[in-house]
Amino acid sequence: MWQIFGKNSEQVQEAIRRRAAELFERSGRLVGHDGENWLQAEAEIVRELSIHPVRRAVVVNVQGVVYTGEYEPTSAQGYTPGEWTPGDPIPIRLCGDKLYLRRPNGRELQTTIVKRIG
Repeated sequence: MWQIFGKNSEQVQEAIRRRAAELFERSGRLVGHDGENWLQAEAEIVRELSIHPVRRAVVVNVQGVVYTGEYEPTSAQGYTPGEWTPGDPIPIRLCGDKLYLRRPNGRELQTTIVKRIG
């Protein structure tokens, strides 16, 4: 439900929780407004995420050409940053504006090339 702008639901829920707690503190710890604080915090976080979307990308060097490929976390089949370390050999394939990286588990991470240097 909360797959918004590259943020996972745990990150969004935690941001909302922190903001709601701030609102509670600012109100002088006024009891009985939990729902209102939560809804206000939720609206503020969603608005902030829509203004400043999070972009996910990988950068790889392929024979001296550096590619930056963006990907959607929702279609990354469980990919998490850190599966590779700098210098790891990564089997890749290029197809138009797509860069596919073979993950350690055998699946491919599909990215869209947004930058090419070299």
